[in-house]
Amino acid sequence: MAAEISQTLDRGLRVLDVLVAAPDGLTITELAAELEVSRTIVHRLVGTLERHTLVRRDPRGRLQVGLGVLRLGTAVQPVIREAALPVLRDLAETVGCTAHLTIADGEEALALAVVEPSWTDYHVAYRVGSRHPLAAGAAGRAILLGRSGDPAPYVVTVGELQVGARGLATPVRDVPGLDASVGIVTLDAGLDEAAVAPQVERAAAELSAQLSP
Repeated sequence: MAAEISQTLDRGLRVLDVLVAAPDGLTITELAAELEVSRTIVHRLVGTLERHTLVRRDPRGRLQVGLGVLRLGTAVQPVIREAALPVLRDLAETVGCTAHLTIADGEEALALAVVEPSWTDYHVAYRVGSRHPLAAGAAGRAILLGRSGDPAPYVVTVGELQVGARGLATPVRDVPGLDASVGIVTLDAGLDEAAVAPQVERAAAELSAQLSP
């Protein structure tokens, strides 16, 4: 027997889903068409969501996701970090490199979880909370790769964020609402890309499976 749901709440969540997928915003009429409901219903839904800053109107009057969603996103970060740590620990110990989960925060890449290998003589220190532009470094470039829908499996960079550091990262795919990548960083110029890349891809796929609805 199917669980009972609140139709109003369900529609409100659908409003957010539709607006997330429309970066240029939508008019009331366009949103009503997407939801296949009347403009009157959409007006009520939008009014409620605006009150909680989950929806806003841009200078053109088009509806967009509001800043209130940032509070929700921040609250979810510990859950994502907790799921990622065992996966990153296995990756770091297997390949002998610092492993990390990075998420998009606006136009920046934010290191959400980092695990350093326990058995290596030296490794790259990478601080949780570190930020850098999405267009710099393997982690950010992998997030952009996932956004673009490019089927390339991973990104490799050399010296973009730290002299001599080599990064390899792959997008975390198929988790709605999450722009993220799993990657490794090392100072080893002899990094065996062919051996390491499948391990990084496997870690990203494992995390995706845990976080997917």
